[in-house]
Amino acid sequence: MAVTRLAKLAARAPVPVFAAIGPGQQAATERLLARPGLRRTHTPRDAAILLVAGDLPGAAAEALSRLHDQLPRPRAAVRWQGEAPEEIAGRIAETWRGLCADNVDEDDRLPDEPPNPWKGVGPHGQGGKGMMGGTPYGRPMAMTGPDIRDGLQLDLYSAAIGPFAPMLPPGLVLKVTLQGDVICDVTVSAPPFAQPADADAPDLCAARMLRLLGLERAADRMIAVKAPRAFWMRGAVPPGLGQVDGTDARHRLATSLDGKPVMVSPVDLPHLLIGAEWSEAALILASLPPSAIIRAARQAQEVPA
Repeated sequence: MAVTRLAKLAARAPVPVFAAIGPGQQAATERLLARPGLRRTHTPRDAAILLVAGDLPGAAAEALSRLHDQLPRPRAAVRWQGEAPEEIAGRIAETWRGLCADNVDEDDRLPDEPPNPWKGVGPHGQGGKGMMGGTPYGRPMAMTGPDIRDGLQLDLYSAAIGPFAPMLPPGLVLKVTLQGDVICDVTVSAPPFAQPADADAPDLCAARMLRLLGLERAADRMIAVKAPRAFWMRGAVPPGLGQVDGTDARHRLATSLDGKPVMVSPVDLPHLLIGAEWSEAALILASLPPSAIIRAARQAQEVPA
């Protein structure tokens, strides 16, 4: 009896959803997840339902399976392909009730293996090569290099981030090299998925930045009623961040909060991000309309190495 009551109480809570957004679905998905009764999570570890919005390209299939397997069990994936927002919201709620009643669950899609073989490799079987190098426990070891700010030797760590990282546009894959949390090198491995013009809507652009600032409710209100215009929200973004055409990320947030579209000329994406801390880079990207990032990422890919 107690378990049944707890399940009923849990089913009334906002549904924790992590979204894998495909081509043409960014605006619709962001508006959907701002609806009452749904809670957009920033990590799959905090979600119960994986929303797969639209048709994803085959190149993203492995990343999608890896994302699915990161959700804690019980879990379920819900595909959204053309239904009205009310219909997909109803299907998500129905799946959530099934999860709470322990009637729904999905197995792993990928084998539980490290990304690289490591067992038995190295002098101690730890996966490395002596004291430095190698891929201990399946993860590449950080190596030292000169800091881009003062030349001191610091660890360099490279990783590919995307295509479903929530702080990046859907589809974008960046290979970044970090020293601490400072980006010292970045290349575009895959550009964002194509999106319609409504992804550039001022309310959505403002909401993306507000979420990165931890202002979830303000972001949802921005999408639902376009309400937040408080000056202090602009002040939450450091001045001088991500200078483009004489504007910075703070100015672009103010423009979006005022309901005006952000217009920028083509940007050099790697140049814009190198030297920024990772959290700053996320804010810079969120301050730009998706169409500008798509153009910049495609241009960065075309530049010969």
